[in-house]
This record gives sequence, structure tokens and C-alpha cells, in this order.
Amino acid sequence: MGEDPNDARPEHAPPKLDLNKPGPGDEPPADRPPADRPPAGSGETVMIRPARGGAPRDATPADAVPADAALRDAAPRDAVSGEATPADAPPRDATPGDAVPRDPAPPQATPTGSFRLPAPAPGAGGTAPWEAPPQNGGSTGTAASAAAPAGSFGPADSSGTSGSGFGPPSGGFGGGFGAGAGGPYGHGQAPAAAPGWAGAGAFPPPPSAPPGSGPGGGGGQGESRPLQAVAVGLLNLSCLGLGYVLLRQWIGAAVCWAATAALLLLALPADADGVPLGVLVGYGAVLLAAAADGARRGLRARLSVGAAARRLVLPLAVVLLAVPAGGAVAYGSARDEAREEAFQQSLLARLATADALVKAREGSRFEVAESDYTTALDTYEKLALDHPGSRAAKLVPERLDAYVTSVSKPYTDKKYCEAVDPLKHLRGLPDTVDAKVLGDRAAGFDEPLAQSLYECGAGELGRESTAAAHEAFTELAATFPESVYVGRTEKLVGDGLRKAAAPLSDGSASDPCATTEEVRTRRSGVAGLKGYELGGPVADADRAIQKGVFSCGTKQFRDEEYSDAVKTMDQYAKDYPKSPQAAHARTISIAAQIADHEPAAGKKLPSATVPGGSRMPMVVSNDGKDAVELLYTGPVTGKITLRACGTCTSYGGIRGAVDPDAKPCGGASSKYPKATLQLPAGTYHFLQRRAGGGFAVAGETKSSKAEIEPGYTYTNCLYVTSGL
Repeated sequence: MGEDPNDARPEHAPPKLDLNKPGPGDEPPADRPPADRPPAGSGETVMIRPARGGAPRDATPADAVPADAALRDAAPRDAVSGEATPADAPPRDATPGDAVPRDPAPPQATPTGSFRLPAPAPGAGGTAPWEAPPQNGGSTGTAASAAAPAGSFGPADSSGTSGSGFGPPSGGFGGGFGAGAGGPYGHGQAPAAAPGWAGAGAFPPPPSAPPGSGPGGGGGQGESRPLQAVAVGLLNLSCLGLGYVLLRQWIGAAVCWAATAALLLLALPADADGVPLGVLVGYGAVLLAAAADGARRGLRARLSVGAAARRLVLPLAVVLLAVPAGGAVAYGSARDEAREEAFQQSLLARLATADALVKAREGSRFEVAESDYTTALDTYEKLALDHPGSRAAKLVPERLDAYVTSVSKPYTDKKYCEAVDPLKHLRGLPDTVDAKVLGDRAAGFDEPLAQSLYECGAGELGRESTAAAHEAFTELAATFPESVYVGRTEKLVGDGLRKAAAPLSDGSASDPCATTEEVRTRRSGVAGLKGYELGGPVADADRAIQKGVFSCGTKQFRDEEYSDAVKTMDQYAKDYPKSPQAAHARTISIAAQIADHEPAAGKKLPSATVPGGSRMPMVVSNDGKDAVELLYTGPVTGKITLRACGTCTSYGGIRGAVDPDAKPCGGASSKYPKATLQLPAGTYHFLQRRAGGGFAVAGETKSSKAEIEPGYTYTNCLYVTSGL
């Protein structure tokens, strides 16, 4: 058959018959043979069409079905609920032999969408639920069919079989269309109406869903349920594959479980780096795919749970979305905690590094350790200011106390000179470190620093390192002018200077020259100290130094260090011109100069006093062309200078050859520069030299010795000899 299975009819349809309108007679013709009923147990495919609006529809050969076709199954009971049967129709369960079962099995769907109905059992009589009841005395069942002649459309015969249009026709439409009388699709068959349907010849309405679909179905595809699909998809989004569990799709559920387990293995325990992005993207793709697949499967699936449980599926699915959401929140919190912990550990590591620097430099000289100390301190400050709530920041006060202890260790060990720089560093921390971080830790270093400066200076004085001592004392007075250590310094320095100068003052210095230099150095340093009242000790030191210089000169003379004695005494006479010993210093210097050329002149230190008694004059004349100095020492010591003689010449050489009788100072005495000396009796040593020549080189000086006796007058002529 090439036509639509829902509209199977012959190629040339006979005229329409009004099945609700009685024919000329209620009885079919007597000569109509009964229609052949299909054998018991065989089935025919019946296309069911509902009546429209309850109005009777015309039965045409195209709409007809075999009158005696045995239907395999009746329509579902609930498909004909509430029907109104005709008054003369028998009830559905009137006669046991004719009745159709109340709850027949549902019809089976065919591939074309029609339903195959099983034929009634052999011998069953009565009207099927989808057949119209007998009208006008007509009969139903096999007997009626047998009475009707094949292919006739006449009125009903006297046996009461239905005529045209009432009940199932008794025969087909003839064999002209390829089917014999009584065949499955023969002519003259009209569909019967079940009791209560719209009328004779109307098809029963289709069921609400194909057999086997939906709850209670036995398989196949049912009607679509969007909310159920949404619920299954949401259950799969819960990361637990519960949508697949509900559908009993265990492979899909296992895939979801495996994906979730793999994610948990990678994600737990949470660390600072979190889950790799690729893992999250892959897991999200698995969840979305599971949700989409679950929704697809759940759209028409039959659930194995009751109606009450089905009503809870969607709310439960929505609630279970809290599982991934809560898990994400919990993991995010754990990851944040891990990140915070990692961050805290990094801060603690920085703190530990700074602590190690401080510990390593403890006890080292500050100039070597200063760089590391500064680095550690900078770390402490940054931790406290940049991360005030961190565990490392809470440990900074304790570390600062340890830092102070480490830096100030030289002071604790009473290494005062080494403690000065560290204590200065600690005292200056308020200028470099934030006050909130430092607190009052720097306030307690004034006294230790003042003490260290004092003790360091005192120690340097004891080690005769006056320069270092005075440096410490100067800084002490400049930094802590009101400190008690300033007064202690004045007493210490003053007493030390007086003590150093005492040997010079009392003449007990074994080496007055060295002692004088030491005292002079100390005096110079003490005089340079500012902020101290040290005038008295300095004045005492000056007097001691004066004595020391003179003592040094005399010692040098006695030690035959004549050149040094000359310098010392000349400097003394220059530095202390008003000193009572200035004249004596000059005489010692003169004697030393003579003794440097005539050692015998140094046998005795010139006297500091002038001897009494008579004196003999000695006239000294200069017969030379240059000015001459004459130094003498004996009972008295002195020096005279004779100016140059302009007309005088040298003796010897050419002059001696020309005038062999020429004698020094032989001319008129008035032409020679002269000087007269009054000398007590005694032995004298003389030294003549060109004036202004200082220590004359050999050939420019001449020493001599003379005895001065009482009662005589002496002359002395100074001249110059020459080999030319």
C-alpha cells in the first residue's frame, strides 16, 4: 500500500454512507453472505481516528476497517473514561461472553506510529469497546457478519444484521481492489464506535503517550519533560554524577566520580599555587558535558522512583549545586590560607636572614659589621611597617631588643673604645628608624656613650696615646656638655698633665729632653680641649716645660751634644727672653759652639753667675776685610762682633813676598775696628769666625786658647791669611 497508513482507502472510493442514518431496512439482505472473520489470534492493524466534536462522521470505504476484524487489544481504560453510551447499548461489562476485559493490555506501537490491536478470543461475543452498539435490533459479532452478503450495501435483512451504515459492515468492497470479501481491508467495513464515543463509526481518541513511555511505561521514548531534563543536568553539575545515578547510567556516573577524584587528588591539600588552570578548564568541560548529556537522557527517560520522589528531584538538584559552589568556596578559602601561610613563611624567612646577620656579627668591630647591621635593621623596619599584622612583624620588637644587645656587646664587655661607634649608631637610630618601630630603645644610650667616651679617653691617656684620648674627650664635651663625665675628664686630664710635668718642675727627670717633649705634647692636647676648664694644669705644664727645656740643654752640653745644646739653648733664650735663665742659656750656647770646635772648652758648663775680682782688659782688633765674631768662654763667657776693615787685606801669599816685614795690626791702631774685653783671670778659649756665618765651615774659623793673668793688659788681632 502506498497511501498514508492513517488514511488507507481504495483508489476509487464508493459513495459515502451515512452510518448514523438508517437504510431502507434494518435487516441486511438475506442473500448477503456473512463476512469472513479473521482466524482467532490473528491481528490487524487498525488506524484509529477520534471523532471531531462528537459529531458522527461519514463512513467511506477508505475509512472502513474489516467488520469482523478481531482486535488484539482494547483501548486503555482511561482513554474512554466518562463516555456516554447510547441508551440501548449494553454496558461495558454487561454479559461475560460479550464483554471486553476492563483493563486490557495497552496496544503495541508499530514503526509507522499506528497500534496493533489483538483479536478477541474465539467465541467471545458482544460489542468491543471501540464498536458501536447494535442499533434497530441489529446484532453484533460473528453471526451478524456471517448474515451479510459480501460486497452488498443494502438494508438489513430480517435476521437483524446491520444494514449499511450501522455497526461493522458485513463485507468488504469486493475483490476489485485486490481483497476478497471479508478481507482485511475489504469494502463495506465501517469502524465501530465504543460505547460513549461520539457516535457510530468514530475512532477512539489516541492515548496521551505511546505505550511504554513515561512513568510506568515499559520502554521506548515517552513525552518530553523539560523540568526532568533540567533536574538531571543539575544533578550532574553537583560533581557527584547523581543525574546518571538517577538514570542508572553507571558508566557516566563512574566517569564523573573519576573526574572528581582526580581533581581532588590534584587540588588537595590546597597550596599557594592552587590548581593548574588547564585542570580546572578540563574538569569544567567534563561537568558541562555531563550536565548536557544528562539533560538529553533525562528529557524522555522513565525514572524508577515514585511520583513523590520525582517532585523532589529538581529542588534537590538545585540544593546540591551548593556542593560544587561550597567546595569552590572552601577550596578558595584553603588556597587563600595556604597563600597567606606561604606569605607569612616568606616574611619569617626574611626575618631569619636578618637575625643570622646580626648573630654572625656579634662581637665584631663595628666598622666591619656596620653594613650587615644596617641591612638587618632595614629588614626589621620594613617588616614592621609594610606588614604590621604579620607574624614576622610581631616578632620585630623582640628582634630589635636582640639587635641592640648584639650591637652594644662591646660596651657590655667593657671594651669602651670599641663600644663608642656601636653606641653612637644605636643613639642615632631615631634619625633613621621609624619611631613606631624603634620605640624608646634609643633613649638609654646617652649615659653608656658618655661613659664609653670617658673610659676610652682615660685608657688612651694611660697608654700615652694623648691624641686618641683627647679625641674622645673632645667628643664627650661636645656631645654631653652637662654629663658628669665632663667634670671627671677635667680632673683626669689636669691631674695627668701635672703628674707628667712634675719631674720637670722638681728637676727629677732622668731624661729631661724626652720628658719635656712628652709634657709639651700633652700640654698641647689639653690646651686644645674645648668645653673643659683646664687653664691651671696648662699653666703648670708651661712652667714645667720651660724648666725642662733648660735642663735638656744643660744635659746635652754635659753629654757633649754641643750642636743639640746650642739649638736647645738658643730656642730657650728665644722662647723665654724674660726668663732669669735666658742669659745663662745664651752663655751655654756660646760655650757649646766653642766646644764643638775645641772640645776642651766643654769640660765645664759655663757658670750662671759672674765671678768677682779684678779684670784685665783685652783689646781685640780686626785686621780683616770681613766682619768677625769672637766667642770666648772661661771664667766668663761671651761674644763680640768686630766690623770689617775696609783697607785691610789678607796676609801671606803675594803680600808676604812683596812685603815680608808686614805684620797683622802693624799699622796705626786707629785704622782697625776694635773692641775691649774685661776678663777675670783664668783660662779662656776663643773662637773667631766671619760674622753671620753661623757654624762656619773649616777654614773660616779659628780657635785659640789664652791665659789671663791679673795685672796685665792684653791685645788680640784678628786677621785673615791667604795662600795667594
